[in-house]
Amino acid sequence: MAKIKSIEYFRVLPRWLFVKITDEQGNHGWGEATLEGHSQAVEGCLDAMVQRFVGYDADNIEHIWQTAHRHSFYRGGPVLMSALAGIDIALWDLLSRRLNLPMHVLLGGAVRHKVKVYSWIGGDRPRDVEAAAKERYAQGFRAVKMNATEDVDWLDSPRALETSVERCKIVKAVGLDVGLDFHGRLHKPMAKQLAKALEPHRPLFIEEPLLSEHYEGIKQLSGLTTIPIALGERLYSRWDVKRFLQDTSIDMLQPDISHCGGISEIRRIANMAEAYDVALAPHCPLGPIALAACIQVAMCTPNFTIQEMGLTIHYNTEAGAYDIKNYIKNPSVWDVKEGYVEGLTGPGLGIEVDEEEVRKVAKTANVWPPKGFVGPDGSIREW
Repeated sequence: MAKIKSIEYFRVLPRWLFVKITDEQGNHGWGEATLEGHSQAVEGCLDAMVQRFVGYDADNIEHIWQTAHRHSFYRGGPVLMSALAGIDIALWDLLSRRLNLPMHVLLGGAVRHKVKVYSWIGGDRPRDVEAAAKERYAQGFRAVKMNATEDVDWLDSPRALETSVERCKIVKAVGLDVGLDFHGRLHKPMAKQLAKALEPHRPLFIEEPLLSEHYEGIKQLSGLTTIPIALGERLYSRWDVKRFLQDTSIDMLQPDISHCGGISEIRRIANMAEAYDVALAPHCPLGPIALAACIQVAMCTPNFTIQEMGLTIHYNTEAGAYDIKNYIKNPSVWDVKEGYVEGLTGPGLGIEVDEEEVRKVAKTANVWPPKGFVGPDGSIREW
């Protein structure tokens, strides 16, 4: 076993945060600690973790995870768990690259050889969905996700929901399955109405029909609709997930591998979900390192169902030229055929990071600011 020699992080466009760990023998691994809109906070945590973990044995991944989590005293939450995720993913990449094995082999071996994926259409204020749906179909996708609504008041006119149903119908007519992301934008009076209105049109799932802190409301909503309910991007550990599994209020769990403590924790979450007959569909509108980590987990997880892909998502195109095919030397791994990408079979994460490009962009990359909606009366609305 070799000790950790260095831990570096790189803020890159459009809104990602990469981590590189190198051991004393020159082996290295890459992770992703992206927390959209909060890079500076995660970078501060990583500074502390650099001081703590340089000199630790790089192979002792679980010991490092437990030390970071339990010795922090104030544990959990998006910032700490995102920093830990970057470290954890990089350590798994380093170990499996050193052994010249795909990561999923170390995690128990493959249960599938290709991975079902979906991508985004429509933007923050969904529009032009028919043309976008046709483009995604031509790219090889057979499922997409879009925001269900624009910003909506606590109790709004029922007319505010009519276009949501029409967009769902339009996209399905193209031949795509469609997930509707409520994005926590709707409060209970509107979410109940929209779920009922959508039900005859059979969306693939509805995501975050309410904010995750409203677990009692999600439990109530789950009894009012047959549409599968998904959430999880704002749950950061198995302890956050536990209540929803015990309540039997969700059908699909969407932890984000870069927010929930990395590969080590998402595997534990997946195992818990399987025991409650809940599918795993990781959230990942992020960079190529996070996506590769998700694909590795998908390949060895029995209850995995579908993977989000950030290919040309609006957040990327708004920021310029950088997308998930940047920063890697083998971008063809993200080619989609009939709704699937091939499983990653190269060493480690199965991608080759273009370190030269990472370091070049990191020299000048600015932070991505959080977004938000404001109502016509000046009040804050959920984004």
